[in-house]
Amino acid sequence: MADTTLNGLRVAILATDDFEQVELVKPKQALDQAGAITKIISPQPKNGQVVGFNHDTKGDTFKVDLPLEQANPAEFDAVLLPGGALNADNLRVNRQAQDFVRQVDQAGKPIAVICHAPWLLVSAGLVRGRKLTSYHTIQDDVRNAGGQWEDSQVVQDRNWVSSRQPDDIPAFNQAMLNLFSKGVYGNTSQNSAETLAPEGAYTSESLLGDQSTTEMTGATGHEENLKGQDDVLIHGEQH
Repeated sequence: MADTTLNGLRVAILATDDFEQVELVKPKQALDQAGAITKIISPQPKNGQVVGFNHDTKGDTFKVDLPLEQANPAEFDAVLLPGGALNADNLRVNRQAQDFVRQVDQAGKPIAVICHAPWLLVSAGLVRGRKLTSYHTIQDDVRNAGGQWEDSQVVQDRNWVSSRQPDDIPAFNQAMLNLFSKGVYGNTSQNSAETLAPEGAYTSESLLGDQSTTEMTGATGHEENLKGQDDVLIHGEQH
């Protein structure tokens, strides 16, 4: 189903090597199919590429659209942060990555995070007073930073939406699309957090990450199964 609800929305996807591949691929597909313009951004990428990770094995190679050093947060409307422990651990100590998400959040723009990705929000000093979820092993980090951690499939708090793990991706995609379609939140300090059982406009399987076989440009690799997720055919050309 074609969808232009996010037509022209500029989404920055921050990732380094060893990101959890399915947590980038599936949400990116949902955004692309909804009409968004997605850009993979990475600090000092090797050969202009980043390498994904499929749980405990090396994944595919993805072309970086823009080095983080050249990325301007003002030129993007939203941010997607995929997980992967090594990826998130590298990003959280990167001052430019911290500043990037800090500027996006201060502008009230939407941010979608999954799995270990909230580590960057913690290190950027943004979590205090916020509600979110994450992979269960970093819940203490969220709480120690002043956040309220919830063991829920999806949690939305004003301009943030968060999920725990790859199994949550269909619900995460739907909540992300709904959040991104609302645009900028004028007051990110308002207390309006909610735990979501997403429902609404985005019911197409192609947007929720449940399609049997989808095509994604912007990576090199081969067709493979991603932990029970459906096969993703990845081509070696830039999206």
